[in-house]
Amino acid sequence: MTFEIKGNQFVKDGQPIKLISGAVHYFRNTPDTWDDIFDKMLAMGLNCVETYCAWNMHEKKIGEYDFTGILNIGEFIKKAGEKGLMVIVRPGPYICAEWEFGGLPWWIQKEEDIEIRCMNASYIKHFDRYLDHICAEIRPYLCTNGGPVIMVQCENEYGYYGDDKAYLRHLYEGFRARGIDVELFTSDGTSKTDLADGTTPGCLPTLNFGSRVEENFKAHDEMFPDVPKMCMECWDGWFDAWGDEYHHTTSAEDYAKVVDDMLSRGSLNMYMFIGGTNFGFTSGANHYETFAPDVTSYDYDACLSENGNITAKYLAVREVIKKYVDHELPEIPANRSVTAFGKVELTERAGILDQLNVLSSPVHTEVPQCMEYYDGGYGYICYRTTLNRDYEDAKLSFASLGDRAQIYINSTLVDILYINDRLETAFSAKAGDVLTVLVENMGRTNFGSKMMRKKGIAGRCLIDSRIHFHWDAWTLPMDNLDKVVYSEEAPEEKSVFYRGTFDIDTPDYTFLRLDNFTKGFVVINGFNIGRYWEIGPQKTLFVPKSILKAGKNEIVVFESDGLKGDPVVEFTDVHDIG
Repeated sequence: MTFEIKGNQFVKDGQPIKLISGAVHYFRNTPDTWDDIFDKMLAMGLNCVETYCAWNMHEKKIGEYDFTGILNIGEFIKKAGEKGLMVIVRPGPYICAEWEFGGLPWWIQKEEDIEIRCMNASYIKHFDRYLDHICAEIRPYLCTNGGPVIMVQCENEYGYYGDDKAYLRHLYEGFRARGIDVELFTSDGTSKTDLADGTTPGCLPTLNFGSRVEENFKAHDEMFPDVPKMCMECWDGWFDAWGDEYHHTTSAEDYAKVVDDMLSRGSLNMYMFIGGTNFGFTSGANHYETFAPDVTSYDYDACLSENGNITAKYLAVREVIKKYVDHELPEIPANRSVTAFGKVELTERAGILDQLNVLSSPVHTEVPQCMEYYDGGYGYICYRTTLNRDYEDAKLSFASLGDRAQIYINSTLVDILYINDRLETAFSAKAGDVLTVLVENMGRTNFGSKMMRKKGIAGRCLIDSRIHFHWDAWTLPMDNLDKVVYSEEAPEEKSVFYRGTFDIDTPDYTFLRLDNFTKGFVVINGFNIGRYWEIGPQKTLFVPKSILKAGKNEIVVFESDGLKGDPVVEFTDVHDIG
C-alpha cells in the first residue's frame, strides 16, 4: 500500500481517498476485544483506526519497557491491518486523553530542573530514549514497509499549551531520523493562535472539535488553504469527573449531522469509537479553579459503549457513512454477552495501618515530602508521626495535598480532607499518640498549566502554625496485595482491605456494584479494575471477561472511608455509569 498527501487530497495506491477513522486506545481495551472492535468498525463503514500510545505505561520505570499484553501496540496494529484497516498512530510524548499525567511518566518529576514539553535537556533526554523504543515498535508496520500505518503524529494539541517551535522541530526531526517516513501531522484547537503555536513545517495541520464544522475550519482555511481537511478528533461525547451530576451524553442525531458535514468537506477521526476503561490508577484529571479527577469508565458516550455494545449513535453515524462508501457494509456483529454472577460476601479483612510494613518500608524525613520524593508514582502514600505532647483542639494544616487524605489518631479516623474542600482540621491527642495521614493520588492533571503539581503532602505540614518534625512515610502503589495478611476479625480503623472468593462456571463480561462501599478500588485475580466512589456518577465497574477464570476467583476491595453496610458486592449485567 502507498499513502501520501497530494495537494488537498489523501491518496492511497494512486487514488484519492477519504479517511473515515475511529479512535481506539489499545491500553483501555483488553486484547481479547480488539478483533470484535475492528469488526464493528468495518461494519460501520470505517477504513481506519487511530490510537494514542501511553509513554507512562510502556516505561513505568526508567529504562524498563513493556510492549506485552494490553500494551502490545505492534499486535494491535497488526490485527487492524489484517482486518483491512489503515492505522494512524499518535505516540506522544504527550497525549492528554484524560489519562494520568497526559501519558507522561510520573518519574520525570524527580528531575530537579525538569520542564515538560519544551527543549529542556532533562525532558528531551528521557523522551528521546522513549522515542527510540516506540519507533522500533511502530516502524515495521509503516505502509512504507508494507504495513497499515499511514500517518504518525508529532506531539498533541501543543497550541493549547506552549510555543516552543524548536521543540516541535526536534520531534519532527526525531521521528524522521528514526525511520518514520510516513506522513506526519499535528492536531490542535481551531483558533489562529492554536495553529500558529502548534504547527510545524512538514506536518499536516489537523483540528480537534466536536461541532460547527465550517466555523471551526475558518482559521485553518485561511492559514492552510491547500492541504487535506481533517478533524483528527471529532468528539462524539465527553468524559466524566467524580462528582459530576450525571454521565455526559450527546445526541446521536446531532453527531451524525456533524459527521456528514465533515465528510462532505474532508476526512475525520471519531473520538472515541470506543472509549474503554481507565483500569487501575490510570485516570487523569483536569485542574482549573478546582481539581476534577476523572472516573474509571471512559465510555465517553462513544459509538460503542464501554463494554463494546452497539449504540444509537453507532447506528445513526453508520447511515451517514453509507453515503460516502462505494461498497455494501458488512452485517453488524452481535453485542458481547454479559452475565450477572450475583452477590459475593467479602469475609476476610485487614486494616491498612497494620499492613504498612507488609506492603512497603518506611523512609524517615524531618518533614513530610511529596509522593515523588519517595519514588512513589501511583496509588497512596502513608505518613506517620508520634506526637510528643498533649494537644487540645489543635489545628492540623497542609500547604498542599495531592489529593485526598484520611486523618487518623491512633486507629480512629478523625477527618477526611480533600483539596477542593479544605486543607486543615482540628484534633485532640495525648503525648505518645500516633498521627497518621493516608493520602490518595487520584490522578495527575492531564491538561494545562498545573500538570506538574506534586502528589502526597507537597509542602509544609503545620500543627498550630508550627512545623511538626520527624515523620515516616510508606509508598503504597497497591500492586503487591498478595502480601496482605487477612483475618476474619474486624479491624479498628476504617481504611480496610476486604477479600472474598466466588466460583463461576464460564467467564463472561460483567459489571460490579459496590453499594455498601464508599470509596476505594477493586482488584480481581490480581488485576486492578479501577476506582469507585459513592459520589458518582459512575455506579458500576466494568469487569473484562479475560481477567476471570472458570472455578474460584478472588476479589479484593480496598475501602478508604468506611463501609455503609455489610461487605457485600454484586456482579450484575447492568451497565450503570450515571
